[in-house]
Amino acid sequence: MSVWVRVLSGIFGVFLQLVVLDAAIRTFLLPRVANVRLSRYAARSIAVVFRLIAGKKSYPTKDRILSLYASIALLAYQVVWLSLSLVTFGFIYVASGTSTFSNAFDISGSNIIGLGIVAARTGSVTALEYIEAGIGLTLLALLIAFIPTLYQSFQRREYAVSRLTVRAGVPATPWGVLEIAASVSSYERLDELWREWEAWFIDVGETHTTLVILNYYRSPNPQQTWIGSAANVLDGAALFQAAVDAEPSPTAGLCIRAGWLSLRRIADYFNVPYPTDLHRDIPISITREEFEVVLDRLTRSGVPILADRDAAWRDFVGWRVNYDAIIERFYVLFTCPRTDWHTAAVQPLFGPSNLRGL
Repeated sequence: MSVWVRVLSGIFGVFLQLVVLDAAIRTFLLPRVANVRLSRYAARSIAVVFRLIAGKKSYPTKDRILSLYASIALLAYQVVWLSLSLVTFGFIYVASGTSTFSNAFDISGSNIIGLGIVAARTGSVTALEYIEAGIGLTLLALLIAFIPTLYQSFQRREYAVSRLTVRAGVPATPWGVLEIAASVSSYERLDELWREWEAWFIDVGETHTTLVILNYYRSPNPQQTWIGSAANVLDGAALFQAAVDAEPSPTAGLCIRAGWLSLRRIADYFNVPYPTDLHRDIPISITREEFEVVLDRLTRSGVPILADRDAAWRDFVGWRVNYDAIIERFYVLFTCPRTDWHTAAVQPLFGPSNLRGL
């Protein structure tokens, strides 16, 4: 084998191994947003397969199929990184003096996870075998160490989503937030909800851009998704600020601000476009007709609504425009059911929760 073949094999092998290590470190260890092309390409390839399988099936069936995607994608990272490491060390063994490519890849495949079935005969290649075995085991250990951190963030996210059913119904709705508050005469307690979800948005904005695979971990309840819950809380706060005849809540405004800032961080990672020059003339996905349906329902439920509905609509648009484009795109990107505001006309009213003394 010529010297040039060995030199080029060594350069290619070292370069490719550095790409693999860079992808593994930035995917699993780097505590900041990182666009890791190798990991993204692997995830996209798996996503294509899942989309083909899910096809045009019903949402419950799609949800069952897509619930496996994130876990399979994590395993695919390991398959890609270990496979590329096997190839890179095959080329490095050639550069170090192994007689043929076939023998080099036999040695590499034997040592990538430390089995050592095929051993080299020279000291220089033996040293590389130890290095390869160490890298292979490290790549496996990174995934094992990554999973607990991932699931801790997932559990924090889903705990708040599950709690929302107490405050917003099953499935949660924006009008449910206000109706249930009215049913227990506790508008002032809504500030607790806004504070909880302000913290939730900040946490999600951090974890879902540093642990990107979390975006694809689906909620246990197919009808109570994290995207839908975020939208319902934001819309509930916007409705309260714009349409309820009560003292506006600064805490609700801060919750909405925390929401759209965090959603923007995630949108930036996924290259989701959204308007930055915001004004009330930008159309939103909620229509005036849907808005009126919800206000009529809230009036029937005993929620005090402002008499000037035109002003209420303008204020609602002013709040919703901050996150409308992002949340609507996320419904599609993460395959989540969208809250249908027309259903407010036919859903049973919650009614008072405290019937003592009646």
